[in-house]
Amino acid sequence: MLARMPNDAFLLYGIALEHKKLSDHAKALEFLDRVIAVDPNYCYAYFQRGQVQEITGDVEAAKRSYTDGIAAARRAGDPHAQGELEGALQMLG
Repeated sequence: MLARMPNDAFLLYGIALEHKKLSDHAKALEFLDRVIAVDPNYCYAYFQRGQVQEITGDVEAAKRSYTDGIAAARRAGDPHAQGELEGALQMLG
């Protein structure tokens, strides 16, 4: 599927989540970055990227991901995603 639809944000996001489940953090981040490159307003990609960055101990990168995701959620008009991202950012302090 990926060969036929290399820029399908939903497909890329699904692949990223599978890598996250397998604790393949580098691949998860790679695919989440691809999602964001294809669709900068894909709010939940920022959320997931922040979570993976937290898992790997890169708290500053996670804060940037959440902040960027908040901006994306505002652009997309998604207050639910914005609230989740703000909550994640607040938890990091």
